[in-house]
Amino acid sequence: MKHLLKLFIALAALGNIGCIENDIPYPVVKLAITDLSGEGFTVKEIDPTQQIVTLTLDETTDIRNVRITQAAYTEGAKPSTDLTASSHDMRVPIQLTLSLYQDYVWTIVAEQQINRTFTVAGQIGASVIDAGNRTATAYVGKDADRSEVTVTALRLEPEIYENEVNTTTYSPTLEQLSGSSFETVRVVDVTCHGRTEKWLLYVLPTDRSVALEAADAWSRVIWLYGSGVEGQKMGFRYRLAGGEWQEVADVTVDGGSFSARLAAEPETTYEVLAYCGDEQTDPASVTTDPEQALENGGFENWCTLDGIVYPYADGATPYWGTGNKGSKIANATLTDKGDPRPGSSGKYSADLKSQFANIFGIGKFAAGNLFTGEYVMNAGTNGIITFGRPFTLRPTKLRIWVRYNRGVIDRVKSSPAGTEIKVGDNDNGHVYIALGTWSAEEYGKDSTGEQRGSSDSPICIDTRDVSTFFKSDGKDVVGYGEYVFKESVEEWTQITIPIEYRTTGTRPTHLMIVCSASRWGDYFTGSTKSEMWLDDFELLYD
Repeated sequence: MKHLLKLFIALAALGNIGCIENDIPYPVVKLAITDLSGEGFTVKEIDPTQQIVTLTLDETTDIRNVRITQAAYTEGAKPSTDLTASSHDMRVPIQLTLSLYQDYVWTIVAEQQINRTFTVAGQIGASVIDAGNRTATAYVGKDADRSEVTVTALRLEPEIYENEVNTTTYSPTLEQLSGSSFETVRVVDVTCHGRTEKWLLYVLPTDRSVALEAADAWSRVIWLYGSGVEGQKMGFRYRLAGGEWQEVADVTVDGGSFSARLAAEPETTYEVLAYCGDEQTDPASVTTDPEQALENGGFENWCTLDGIVYPYADGATPYWGTGNKGSKIANATLTDKGDPRPGSSGKYSADLKSQFANIFGIGKFAAGNLFTGEYVMNAGTNGIITFGRPFTLRPTKLRIWVRYNRGVIDRVKSSPAGTEIKVGDNDNGHVYIALGTWSAEEYGKDSTGEQRGSSDSPICIDTRDVSTFFKSDGKDVVGYGEYVFKESVEEWTQITIPIEYRTTGTRPTHLMIVCSASRWGDYFTGSTKSEMWLDDFELLYD
């Protein structure tokens, strides 16, 4: 009976073979553009999350005729079109679908900066150039004779001198325009890349001869901007409130615009004015900011809680963070207090040691790190971190003491898009400072959309998703400076990192400082021999 039952089950199974549906799911393979190369451009960024590639075109590149000569994709991906088969008009983004088991739509966009200028003799202030509408406007005094205007510079498209076909020309030429009437609009045919477009040139009167455009007061610097009549003596004067007027030295003049950098004292009120010829503006009153030191900038305060080392005193509000909370699962301490630099008044430094955090044979490379912010939580073997602390001042430099041992890379998981890092390459140390206007609402979500950032530390970094990694050229970055250690620094050395600002008039809301013994630690790539010692961080305001 038992044998008959087995036979029945076997026959039933055979009979059902033809009815079995193929419900085995296809594997999920996320397809990506991994690299592009060609003529007249570089790849600025490959964003795998948004599935966008951004190209930066050379100034002389014809945006309507961009050639891509090589395209690289995730292995197995089939592109919907051959990018190398023809040129592309990059005024419109390219849409490309990559297919294997699923479809992924990628977008390729281009950006291009072209230096354009239109200036005339006796001009007041800077010209206004609208490339979209192809207009250029210069301003002169209300009594200026516009029946005979001297054009001093004209550059509306890139200067190309390749051949008879691909040469930038103007009709009328600069020489023909100069000395002619601008009482009405002038039309200029500009030929570039074999195409001719019409530009409209205006010379308009204004009733102002001098203006103080801006006076941006930092802690020890006041940035001055003015406009006046081109060709006349222009400059600035300043005084302490109620004091004697003094001339501002080292004024930079560009046509009808002028600017200067005035050294000042913190928390001090000054009066400033701009002048041009015999005319001057009414005085404007500005007060400089205070100075502020970094909290625990000497790394003297440490504590150990539940076996985890933290760079702040027990019971204090955290300012600096490390990856120690994440590496604790593998009983690893990435960052700890170390011996102070020679000559320091303190007792400790910060010791950042890159390691392979291993538990039961499973683990990841982890860079020794230190940053303004906090380690929020583990996400599997990944980490969720927040960067930034409230800060509204504008320092000009970050000065640090450092010692660094550069190792040879022995752990590679991945690398930034467009780069190839392999075992045997040299590791790099990295210290950078950024100031910006980041909000937790925009920058504080992890890869799942959960809010992690706050007003105290707004930027969320989720190592599961490279799109959350900090971008130094992001739209809300106000100032940025960095130092990359490409060689070992055997002795304690003082290094000064200048901070470059996009504009002097924007006040930041937060500051972030990030230090790593392994530059590509976010990608779990680096050397287990890399180690960095840091001491006595100082913000400079001069």
